[in-house]
Amino acid sequence: MLNPRASLSICLIEGGSMGTLRKRMIDAMKLRRFSPRTQQSYLAAVTALANYYRTPPDQLDFEKIKAYLLHLTVERALSWSTCNVAVSAFRFFYVEVVGWEKVYLPLPPRKKPKTLPVLLSHQELERLFACAGSPKYRVLLMTTYAAGLRVSEVVNLKPADIDSGRQMIRVEQAKGAKDRYTLLSPRLLEELRLYWKLYRPTTWLFPSTRDPQRKLAIGRAQKIYYQAKRKAGITRGHGIHTLRHCFATHLLEAGLDLRTIQSLMGHTALTTTMRYLQVRSFETRKDLLDLLSLPESQPPA
Repeated sequence: MLNPRASLSICLIEGGSMGTLRKRMIDAMKLRRFSPRTQQSYLAAVTALANYYRTPPDQLDFEKIKAYLLHLTVERALSWSTCNVAVSAFRFFYVEVVGWEKVYLPLPPRKKPKTLPVLLSHQELERLFACAGSPKYRVLLMTTYAAGLRVSEVVNLKPADIDSGRQMIRVEQAKGAKDRYTLLSPRLLEELRLYWKLYRPTTWLFPSTRDPQRKLAIGRAQKIYYQAKRKAGITRGHGIHTLRHCFATHLLEAGLDLRTIQSLMGHTALTTTMRYLQVRSFETRKDLLDLLSLPESQPPA
């Protein structure tokens, strides 16, 4: 069992709050500049651990933490990614906040299935945009596709991010806390101008319908995509991230080089972009066997 160097006195968990300990954890995460989503995930993991034992988390020992992780992995059969978030949250909490020397929580390496993205055809994309339901939702989906954006990136866009002079879109503090530029096609610029005349967005390019001062929620953007997909009669593919896959693949099919696509997508490693080589279509006018000098097959006697 690991011996903590220090243990913080906190109130029992009431209403999902961890009192002083919770504040210490939040401050520690902010100090290390964790993203808001990471902070939320780590807090939820530690809170769930405490609720499971009905005990403040700093009063649990190492064996109970391992037993809880086994419960998540075996009994609840949660995904590897979900369990890994819990492990990372516990390591951070007990080492950086509570003050334990170290925390080793075994989690077998993930055997990641090598799946390929499912793409939509150009005809399906046309139907999808046509079935978006409103000009705002139509332009939202078109921007996601034409700029190759993650859903978190498209809802974070501001009107000032549209650089019409350079025909670029600025994406601020995307995944990995990185800024980048991506494409602004003349057609998309035209659509955005018409959209701006109709809605006059100020703070956010795609604001919430209920509160124009707040950005559209990620969950709402996903719902808009699913509704349009269902109305268009499209059954293939998954969530709105499919549009980002289509962006990369269609650029590759149009002849754009991998390095440029990597930059537009914001991929750290080129190998991430290279997966689209496996799903692009090939247009060949001749059968490969026609290029070989093969003897004619003889019918059986």
